[in-house]
Amino acid sequence: MDIRTWGQALNTMPKLSLQEWQGLDIVARWLIATRASVLFMTFMSAALGGLLAAREGLFDWALWSACCLGLVLAHATNNLLNDYTDSRRGIDKDNYYRNQYGVHVLEDELLKPRQFWAYVAFTGGTAILLGSWLVWERSGLTLELMLAGAFFVLFYTWPLKYLGLGEPAVLLVWGPLMLGGTYYVLVGNWSWDVTWLSLLYALGPTSVLFGKHIDKIDLDEAKGVRTLPVILGETRARAWVIGMLSLQYLGCLWLVASGRESWLLLAVGINLPTLWRLLQVYRDPKPAERAENFPENIWPLWFSAFAFDHTRKFTSIFVLALLIGHFLG
Repeated sequence: MDIRTWGQALNTMPKLSLQEWQGLDIVARWLIATRASVLFMTFMSAALGGLLAAREGLFDWALWSACCLGLVLAHATNNLLNDYTDSRRGIDKDNYYRNQYGVHVLEDELLKPRQFWAYVAFTGGTAILLGSWLVWERSGLTLELMLAGAFFVLFYTWPLKYLGLGEPAVLLVWGPLMLGGTYYVLVGNWSWDVTWLSLLYALGPTSVLFGKHIDKIDLDEAKGVRTLPVILGETRARAWVIGMLSLQYLGCLWLVASGRESWLLLAVGINLPTLWRLLQVYRDPKPAERAENFPENIWPLWFSAFAFDHTRKFTSIFVLALLIGHFLG
């Protein structure tokens, strides 16, 4: 076991040679192939849904564990299929953006097609089994939620991402579908209060995707991938990210002022220096060359790197504040 590589894969997207890849254990390979560093956002959606259910006194470890693991594996499956679709459509050819900051298991020929589909079968199959068990246990809207999730897993990369619908899809998936769906599975009722809270949280993951698509806006436009930043233009897209992340803090302030949440939620203000640093970055276009103090293993990610750093910190404080508020009553 290479615990160190596991940790790297959960925090970054390592760049490896074929020889280095062959020396890894199966867990490290799976983490890298599925881009496990971004699965944190899915885990936090499920964690927040579970926390909101616990506040109602209706938390169940078995149901939550199945829901959380199923969502993480569904996201991992989507990442694998995203690589396959973009590779088959020629988007990831010729050292495209993705290959510059991390491995692409198909383009770099780290996995043979048979091995790749074994990864997909295991990851997606386990997600389906867990979802099916939840449908059996909870019925109601659980089947519809599972089918909606399957739709986004299969069709996010194409055609949604190509039509400027990828970013709205992420807002819906990481919000009402994942967070609201986890709450529903545990509680048995749909809550619109939870739905609005989930959208507030989902602005974070959406900003990360926005940032990534701004980073490669010219390449996407040249290859006919009309993401929302391509449609809006870089300047407007950067303004959208600033607006979305600012709205998270204003939303928390409103939740406290309206009495819907404890004053502890104001703790997200601890992250304001990170927001300020991000605002300075998003005021200007992406630099042509990597700055000396910017990590080489992250470049050419730029806007997405700052958005991801902000989202990890904001989300951690957001969930922790709600958790402490729950235990303090």
